[in-house]
Amino acid sequence: MSSRRIPVLTIRSNKSRWLFLFGLLLILIALFFASLLMGYIKTDFADLVDTYTNYSENIEHIVIKTSRMPRALIALFIGASLGLSGLLMQTLTKNPMASPGLLGVNSGAAFFMVFAYSFIPSLTENYLMLFSIIGAALAVLLVYALAGGIRGAIQTFDLTLAGAAISAIFMSFTQVTLFKDQKTMEEVLFWLTGSVEGRSMSLLLNILPFIVVGWIVTFLLAKRLSLFSLGEEIAKGLGLNTELLKLQIILLVIVLAGTSVAVAGPISLVGLIIPHLTRFLTGSDFKWAIPYSILLGAILLLSADVASRFIIYPKEIPVGAVTAILGTPFFIYIARKAENK
Repeated sequence: MSSRRIPVLTIRSNKSRWLFLFGLLLILIALFFASLLMGYIKTDFADLVDTYTNYSENIEHIVIKTSRMPRALIALFIGASLGLSGLLMQTLTKNPMASPGLLGVNSGAAFFMVFAYSFIPSLTENYLMLFSIIGAALAVLLVYALAGGIRGAIQTFDLTLAGAAISAIFMSFTQVTLFKDQKTMEEVLFWLTGSVEGRSMSLLLNILPFIVVGWIVTFLLAKRLSLFSLGEEIAKGLGLNTELLKLQIILLVIVLAGTSVAVAGPISLVGLIIPHLTRFLTGSDFKWAIPYSILLGAILLLSADVASRFIIYPKEIPVGAVTAILGTPFFIYIARKAENK
């Protein structure tokens, strides 16, 4: 069945791209300050300045310094990394419905986190995060092996099927563990929903070097990614080692999505939504798509985090629930669009 072609508003001139990028940066800064100042405890800009110039341990200063600042920074970096990893995943699989969870990142991280909570309850926060990263990496490597990576010939369709199979296996392991240990369920439920609240600054500082390196490496691969997005056969004809690039993309997804899930839990649909918004604005030029993905991902998660404080005010809901609410209509739209092609 034929469908109407939906126009794409691609920003073509470099000047317009720079201006739009600057506009996104201003929006991000505004949302960052909103995250620092808005919530159940009323604060203003003077409280924010006093917190870092004349700290007095009153309730406003404590909330800003120990809760809202780590929360805002984590939302910024995690949102940016999830947006970028989603762009990489959809480029790798040529699947508009793909997100980092397709490679088993979420399910692998969730199982190892739940396992650690249940069987090694004495582990500190940092070691729990390490377990989660190991789980995400193991799941992705299993998917990579099943999809033909060891033979050096990864097929995107096989990658999708292997990702679905590994995700289902790890999810079943997680459910069995939670069913046997109700105490663990209560402790990890908030993390499993996806949240940036209550996370310490030390967690972010531990993963920040990996995130920054992941961003830099992605920028360095921008030209190759642009070639690869034209089609694998075309890219090979132009001399690109596509199998090496696929492996590099998978490793970047492990770093960016794995560390993000380890800190904030499996926040859904950010990695699905952002690549579509990015391509809508920039097309397939990764020199621009990469920074746009980073800024849009950060904006989306910061917006969702601020909204999570007021949806059932004065209580809060996990940010993962907000992204699911925002992303579900978008998910349905993309699915219908793909079905009508």
